[in-house]
Amino acid sequence: MEWNFQSAEELAAALRSGEVTSAELTDDAITRIERDNKAINSICVPDFDRARAAARGADQARARGEDRPLLGIPVTVKESYDIAGLPTTWGIPLHRNYIPSEDAVQVSRLKAAGVVVLGKTNVPLGLQDVQSFNEIYGTTNNPWDHGRTSGGSSGGSAAALASGFGALSIGSDLAGSLRTPAHFCGIYAHKPTLGLAASRGMVPPPGPALPVEHDLAVVGPMARTARDLTLLLDVMAGPDPLTLGVAYDLTLPPARHERLRDFRVLVLDEHPLIPTGAAVRAGVNRVADALVDGGARVERDSPLLPDLTEAALLYTQLLFSSSVARFPVEAYEQLRTLAAGLGADDRSLDAARLRGMAFSHLDWIEANSRRELHRHGWRQLFAEFDDVVCPITPTPAFPHDHNPDPRERRIDIDGVEHPYFDQLVWAGLPTMPGLPATAVPAGRSPEGLPVGVQLIGPMFEDRTPLRLAELLEQKIGGFQRP
Repeated sequence: MEWNFQSAEELAAALRSGEVTSAELTDDAITRIERDNKAINSICVPDFDRARAAARGADQARARGEDRPLLGIPVTVKESYDIAGLPTTWGIPLHRNYIPSEDAVQVSRLKAAGVVVLGKTNVPLGLQDVQSFNEIYGTTNNPWDHGRTSGGSSGGSAAALASGFGALSIGSDLAGSLRTPAHFCGIYAHKPTLGLAASRGMVPPPGPALPVEHDLAVVGPMARTARDLTLLLDVMAGPDPLTLGVAYDLTLPPARHERLRDFRVLVLDEHPLIPTGAAVRAGVNRVADALVDGGARVERDSPLLPDLTEAALLYTQLLFSSSVARFPVEAYEQLRTLAAGLGADDRSLDAARLRGMAFSHLDWIEANSRRELHRHGWRQLFAEFDDVVCPITPTPAFPHDHNPDPRERRIDIDGVEHPYFDQLVWAGLPTMPGLPATAVPAGRSPEGLPVGVQLIGPMFEDRTPLRLAELLEQKIGGFQRP
């Protein structure tokens, strides 16, 4: 049997029954990587010797009667996570030789669950792009079309999963970095509620790996099935044992419903600041039709929905305010001067980016207060709905664009060019208030490229969008091999 595209759940069952060993699964995965990775370039730091040793250890543990959630399952890890003995560079040439001495908390949790780590997956420079390329490791290609991006910043992980390089991967998400690569590569990913999963050790080199609570950013699971997302989230979720974990244990509430016909869903496919391409709109409608056919209550509009324009501008300001934290004082003052010259009525995304980069601490506090109003608005909406379905980006995967100045890049939406970073508004919709969002496959474009949508759920009710993802997978299908 070919094991490389089986789900983690299926592999775990086969391992428990003795149908296959972890050593065999690991050798199969390594053989496939050695054969196909040159064209995809998703595995940037292989760790095959230690993987084979870990697989033998997993088989020996099982022979002793041990059983753990992911015992013997081959997985990959995003390059930005610290793994003792392997480089963590974030694609930054200055840090190409940095090797941490301890594992990130999520890597420790994976290993405690029994995984076999095959290696690390590629990222963009500093994790700050919708593509995955850097001077150290080169460019990761989309498995469906090598001339297109796999997404970023977890693009290496998404491409690895779509290529059969391991059953699971872990990534991170600040601006769609889990969901966009999933959408572009046709897999599943889950952006957890802000703060649900500890992120210590997912830190720019050279560290230190402190238990810092990051604004907007989360770590989360990636997989080829919806059920595998839940399996991996259960391993990842929980506070850092150095801080909140000293006092708190995590108990996630169950999904609100188990049957499709019981869900109340708001479907969105239009944003006031950027058009939705035809291929993505078709994917949203495909999901909406499946929901209606399954008996779910589906609405296309609601007065409870927080203002999408204000949400996008606020998200953009918060996102870009963090990008200048280490800028020289002179550069920051130049940004403040430019921002001061903006017209008071300029509510463009370009203006929001500049204003965010020029934020003072007082500005940030004001923006955070407005965010709390949005969070309250979402709480009211989720009293009437269980999930929101909407795009992740306006287009399927786009051709590689390595223009060194991202401000000069453009996104083609049905023949019309738009600023490159404007595509982030949909990803920012759940990120700004810290809501969970699950990326699910929703078919393919006329050109054969994957198209995904995101299912946004109530804060800390991550199991609700994950359950809806499972039901949709049963209804319309899920991952397909390139």
